[in-house]
Amino acid sequence: MAMYMVYDISTSYGEFPNMTVLSLFGVGAFIMRGAGCTMNDIWDQDLDKHVARTSNRPLASGILTTKQAMGFLFLQGIAGLGVLLSLPHLEYCFLWGISSLPLVVVYPLMKRYFLYPQLFLGLTFNWGAWMGWAAIHGSMDYTLITPLYLSGVTWTLVYDTIYAHQDKVDDRKLGLYSTAITFGETEEQQKMVLHGLATLTYLQWLLVGWTASTTMVTGPDLQMIEGGLSFLPYMVGMTSAYGHLVWQIHTADLSNNSADNLGQRFRSNTQVGALVFASILAGKLL
Repeated sequence: MAMYMVYDISTSYGEFPNMTVLSLFGVGAFIMRGAGCTMNDIWDQDLDKHVARTSNRPLASGILTTKQAMGFLFLQGIAGLGVLLSLPHLEYCFLWGISSLPLVVVYPLMKRYFLYPQLFLGLTFNWGAWMGWAAIHGSMDYTLITPLYLSGVTWTLVYDTIYAHQDKVDDRKLGLYSTAITFGETEEQQKMVLHGLATLTYLQWLLVGWTASTTMVTGPDLQMIEGGLSFLPYMVGMTSAYGHLVWQIHTADLSNNSADNLGQRFRSNTQVGALVFASILAGKLL
């Protein structure tokens, strides 16, 4: 939802974003994230039995059957399709939406074959960056949305690598890949990579804001003016979000695989998302 606010910057100067589309994206994000998790649990049910953190999941523990999970996934897909069909510029949005399905299906398999499975997770879960602009404009501005999308990918690499450190011992035993392993054997090596990714995320956030602040939009007097976003409040807020990422990395206990420590930092990314949302909203309204 936070990213949608950027999608709407070029509609008009100082205007609050379209709440109908914003709500649709909120519901759609909830549904499709859930569908991705369901798909992941279906693919990984035999592996999850052997991982301490996931052994109690419904499929891994036998509470649910694969048939029941497939039925639930079907319902999630129908609900997601309903949201997609409710979006403006339907034909264009439909093409972008359908094009994400290969990623949704294959990303759970990447931990078996690819050294950086969290990269595929980022590519999948941040697809809304393309969808939002498509819904508002029926077109695509790659100069703005490409860094927005990639900032989501690098942000995902940060928080999901921290999270994945809970499973790295079991992943090694099972022969699975994870950036919690690939990014280095020592905590120092891991945190060096994570700080680099957090900095790259921040720079991309700033690039998006700068590009948006120099976009030609409709002003209060109906004249075309430069700046669909006020860069200063946006930058201040995004700097706070970046500071939160730095705190997560600095205080993460990567060496001890602490579920409490790592899980808490993973969940705290809701606060990062709130800061991103507030930054874009402040930059747009001001």
